[in-house]
Amino acid sequence: MKYRLMDILACPMCKSFPLKLVVLEERIIEKPPFIRQCELYCALHGGYVRDFTKTDCERCYGLEIASGYVECGGCGRWYPVVEEIPRMLPDEMRDRKLDKSFVEKWGEKLPQRMLESVRNGE
Repeated sequence: MKYRLMDILACPMCKSFPLKLVVLEERIIEKPPFIRQCELYCALHGGYVRDFTKTDCERCYGLEIASGYVECGGCGRWYPVVEEIPRMLPDEMRDRKLDKSFVEKWGEKLPQRMLESVRNGE
């Protein structure tokens, strides 16, 4: 997943924007020849583009998020990023086995409420 994807993602349940990104694992990738600044939200710096005098777009384009999670401040839901893909599905379409394996792998780095939500089948 690219950091810049957070510039367009909204919660599939409550439509809240922006979402919080927590990176657990990232890797360096080759930068593309053309680099474009995000329009509204810079996830690399965790804030709105208008609030920064300088963004580091070149660095951002050279990073790939391998694992992490996206969290909604509006409704409190979280969505895992697994193998570079954000798994952002409505509740009724979520893969509970994937959520469980994500929590088992990263449990010590996750907030307690996320661990409990998987244990309780939420």
